[in-house]
Amino acid sequence: MYETEPTTLPVTDPEDLRDVVPDTVLEGARYGTLTLRAASLRGDAARYRGEPRRDALLAVRFGTGDSALLLVAVASGQRAAPGAHRVARELCEWIAGAVGGNQARLTEDIHTANRGALSSGLHRLTDRAYGRLRAGATVRGLAPADHTASVRCLLLPAHPACRTRVFFGVGDGGLFRLRDGAWQDLEPDGGERDTVGGPVIGYGSGRPPGRRPSPDPDPASASDPASASDPASASASDPASDPDATPPPESGEPVHGLFRFRASVARPGDTLLLCSAGLAEPLRGEAALADRLAERWDTADAPGLAAFLADAQTGVKGYADDRTAAAVWEA
Repeated sequence: MYETEPTTLPVTDPEDLRDVVPDTVLEGARYGTLTLRAASLRGDAARYRGEPRRDALLAVRFGTGDSALLLVAVASGQRAAPGAHRVARELCEWIAGAVGGNQARLTEDIHTANRGALSSGLHRLTDRAYGRLRAGATVRGLAPADHTASVRCLLLPAHPACRTRVFFGVGDGGLFRLRDGAWQDLEPDGGERDTVGGPVIGYGSGRPPGRRPSPDPDPASASDPASASDPASASASDPASDPDATPPPESGEPVHGLFRFRASVARPGDTLLLCSAGLAEPLRGEAALADRLAERWDTADAPGLAAFLADAQTGVKGYADDRTAAAVWEA
C-alpha cells in the first residue's frame, strides 16, 4: 500500500534544472459566469518510485476584457517512456502557442457558434502538434509510440454573455458534466458527429478505450449548423497556419488517434470536468468516488483551491496514476 503523502523525489540532472517537475500544481480563475479550479498531482506509484509527474497542466488567458479566451490543456505522457513529462509539457505549450496566435478568430467563431470552422481549425492545430512530436521522435531515434502523449483541452470565452464551452483532444482521459447531481460522460464511443472526428497524424499506438454513452446528449451539440460553412472561412480560421510550426511528416504507418471535439452551451449550475486518465478511469469504474465528487462539487459556489485539491486526490484502491483535473463551475 502506498503512503498518502509524497516520499521520494525524482533524480535531478544538475545540468538541466528546468526539467524539474513539481509534485503538485494548482490553478484557479473566475471570469464572467465561470469559475475554474485545476490541479495536477503525481500519482502514488510515481511518488513511491521517485519518478516525475507525467501529467502536464497549462491554464492560460489570451487577450483582455470580454474578448479574452481561456485555454486549459491537460496532457499525459506514455507510461515508462523516456522523457514522458517533457513530451506532455511540450504538447500543451505547442497547442497553447497556436491557440494564442489565433485568439481573435477563435473567439469570434465561439461567439458565433461556428462549429465547422472551430472543429476543422482545431483538428489541424492538433495535427501540427503531433507532427512535431513525431519529428522529434525521429531525431531522437525513438519509436513514435514512445514519444507521444494524450491531450485534452477546453476553450472558455471570458465574455459573461457567452456560455459556449469548446472541448478538443486526442487519447485517454475524460470529459464529464455534473448536472442536477448526476454525472454525464460526454465522450461516447461512437459516431456522434460533434464528438468524434478523424484520425490525428502522428499519434502513437493504441486507441482510446471504449466509453459509456452519454445518458443525456446535449441538444446544442447534436447538430452542426456550421458544417456547410464556406470552406474558405474554415481555412482562414485554421489555428495551425502558424508559419513557424513544423508540418506533420508524411507517413504510411497506421494512425490510431481519434480527434475528439465538442461544443456545447453550459447551463447555470453545471460543473464541467476535464481530466486525465488517472481520474477518468476511477470516476468511470468506482461508483463511490463518483458519488463523493458529485456530493462535493454539486454546489452553487466553486470550492477553494485547497478544498478542490483534497477532493481531486481522493484515494481509490487500485488506481495509483497521476491525476489531473480541471473543473468549471457555471453561475
